[in-house]
Amino acid sequence: MLRITDARTGEPADAAPARRGLTRVEAHVPRADTTGLRVLLVADILVRALELNGTPVWTVLTAPEGHAELRERASALGIRPFEDHRAGEPALGEAQVLRVVAASEEPGGGEDDEAPDGVRVEVAPVHDEAPADDESGPVHEASEGEGSEEPDPSALRLALLARPRHEHLSLGPAGLADAEKVLSHWRGAVATWATHPSSPIPDPVRQQLRAAWEDDLDVPAVLDVLRRVATSQTVPDGARFETYAYADRLLGLELTRDIGRGTPS
Repeated sequence: MLRITDARTGEPADAAPARRGLTRVEAHVPRADTTGLRVLLVADILVRALELNGTPVWTVLTAPEGHAELRERASALGIRPFEDHRAGEPALGEAQVLRVVAASEEPGGGEDDEAPDGVRVEVAPVHDEAPADDESGPVHEASEGEGSEEPDPSALRLALLARPRHEHLSLGPAGLADAEKVLSHWRGAVATWATHPSSPIPDPVRQQLRAAWEDDLDVPAVLDVLRRVATSQTVPDGARFETYAYADRLLGLELTRDIGRGTPS
């Protein structure tokens, strides 16, 4: 059962009702900046975790500024669409409400503080780092300039997921380049493992993955499990593939994207 910390009480709460009734996940996005994307991404991961547990979910987006831009950027990150919030919209008889909000950044969002029901899930802001004037080298050159290649949007998704959601995140070209390297390595490894006979995910590994995301949606712990599996001497390649494919149902990083594309560059 997924348990998540309610920011109003500091106590863990069940993210889904015991009988798996409908759960409403509300994403309250203050602006279409990187902090707003992080809020919406946490909501997306929360929805994925609930669905993996068989919980029906209704998703709602409240975004007062930059609505079209936010949806465009969210789509590029693989965030599935949320329904627009409509004032006075009747409830659907949901048994649980989860409100994902930006911590201490809620212009016009005071009504959520006063909401009598539901669980409040806070997401710390992201501070975008500008490239240093004296920065040089391949990472810097590939990260700016009109002729530079656009980074893989999934790299931003991974960079935002790699830090616990309650911790502030400083994000710049170097961090995105590191995330892109990790993605490229993992996708290449998954493509290679896919050529070996399939093997089931070892029970301890499956339990570690579920224990990680069911413990306050600890995505960094999920990533740590994947790193251990990649270097394990006891997990066969076919089981590594199944593990990464299973975890990607939560992560949404397109880890199986390079299967059948030949030798990764």
